[in-house]
Amino acid sequence: MPVVVVDHPLITHKISILRDKTISAGKFRDLVAEITMLLTYEATRDLPMSETEVETPLCRARVKTLSKDDFVITPILRAGLGMVPAMLSIFPVAKVAHIGLERDEETTLPRTYYFNVPPELEGCTVILVDPMLATGGSLSAALDLIKERGAKSIKAICLIGAPEGRDRIERDHPDVSVYIGAMDERLNERAYIVPGLGDAGDRMFGTL
Repeated sequence: MPVVVVDHPLITHKISILRDKTISAGKFRDLVAEITMLLTYEATRDLPMSETEVETPLCRARVKTLSKDDFVITPILRAGLGMVPAMLSIFPVAKVAHIGLERDEETTLPRTYYFNVPPELEGCTVILVDPMLATGGSLSAALDLIKERGAKSIKAICLIGAPEGRDRIERDHPDVSVYIGAMDERLNERAYIVPGLGDAGDRMFGTL
């Protein structure tokens, strides 16, 4: 099942605070970073490891390190930008791609307005980040674009989702695992997640 809800007390607690409409944009950004980091630990649990040797203060030791370091963090603009600093704190040498998708408020369908990624993604581990998995349209479109560039090892991280978005991704991209912190009840008539947390980009950047 590609959509995985990471049911952890720390994530649940922080998302509960994130939902509160009275918190400041700064607090919102801090919480987004903290939740992103916690979700990243779970999403990267299966990264391949290799054995090597190091000299400790006491002796030589066999240790394990990541087999690959070619990570591409890919935020879906603009709200996904708030998740990037936490990702880079874990993968400091990662490349950062950018995909600009906006929702047509009448059709709720995604429209690409910016696409800047490394020319060749085959062999890279691509991690897409976007706070909200609502209809699934934006994430599905972003996955299509990434796959067209040759990406095969792909994961996605979202803070909260709706069943409609989960079903869309499982239908369109059954080969991609998506890690989210909470699965909410439904979408409303405007395709916003309920109970949700409002517009993540506006709350993150103080543009309400």
